[in-house]
Amino acid sequence: MNILKSLAAVALASVALSGVAHAADSYRFAVVPKAMNNPFFDLARDGCMEEAKKLGNIECIYQGPVEHEPATQAQIIDDLITQKVDGLAISVSDAAAATTMINKAVEAGIPVITFDSDAAESKRSAYVGTDNKEFGKALGEELLKLKPEGGTYGMISGGAAAPNLALRVDGVREALKGSKWTEVPGSPTFSNDDVTLAVQQAGDLKTANPDIAAIVPVGGWPMFAPDGWKNFVEPFKADVASKKLALVVADTLPVQLELLRDGYANALVGQRPHEMGVVAMQTLLKLKKGEKVDEIIYTGLDRVTAANVSEFVK
Repeated sequence: MNILKSLAAVALASVALSGVAHAADSYRFAVVPKAMNNPFFDLARDGCMEEAKKLGNIECIYQGPVEHEPATQAQIIDDLITQKVDGLAISVSDAAAATTMINKAVEAGIPVITFDSDAAESKRSAYVGTDNKEFGKALGEELLKLKPEGGTYGMISGGAAAPNLALRVDGVREALKGSKWTEVPGSPTFSNDDVTLAVQQAGDLKTANPDIAAIVPVGGWPMFAPDGWKNFVEPFKADVASKKLALVVADTLPVQLELLRDGYANALVGQRPHEMGVVAMQTLLKLKKGEKVDEIIYTGLDRVTAANVSEFVK
């Protein structure tokens, strides 16, 4: 009997140790978007959740400010550090504010990567997402294809302190440098990722510049409010069809693809936010295991026009 009891005790101890080992190999990774009311980040969230489920030992925590508020994002990151999450993936709203929090997390032993928007001067281990300078250049190149004869154009941006958006604006300007395109005064406008405000700013650009030949939002915000975007475009829809007014917009969310198909834009240049969420989980897991990762991991771009939109709508 004593032998049986001893064997049982060993078996129980083995199970307990197995449980401890399993718990030690389970991780809580947090994805922090710029704003949770931006549908772009919903796709990154979905990628994160799906990959966490696939990996099996990962919990994806999706938490960020409801609206684009850099100070709130910084506070959320600070709270996640206090909670001792096992890793952070951050889309940076304000490089200065985020760098302080990123460095604090790294000093606390938490691996940090950025996605979508970088803080290159911080202690983050890697950036996962779009080459934003090339993204901006692609927007400018699509505009040149549509209207090589040029004209005046205006851009709509999001947060004034967002480093990824500043790179896109620079990229558009670089692509159009030396062409017959001229940027209107007051461009870019800053919508702070507010979709309603972005639609209003498109209208304001057209009102202030009646002969404007192109509007280029460097993020998809105005099209994320499809009814508002349709109301803006409708009076000029014939001009859009004839390319008198070219609408070249960033991102390729499903609602945007449908609007392009229906004649409410001329071209879209899209990112791959779902892939960002997937790769963010994979990268944080490698870092947690002590493996090396590439510092820059680009997820690619898609260019969509009326000629190929049907392939993407599928």
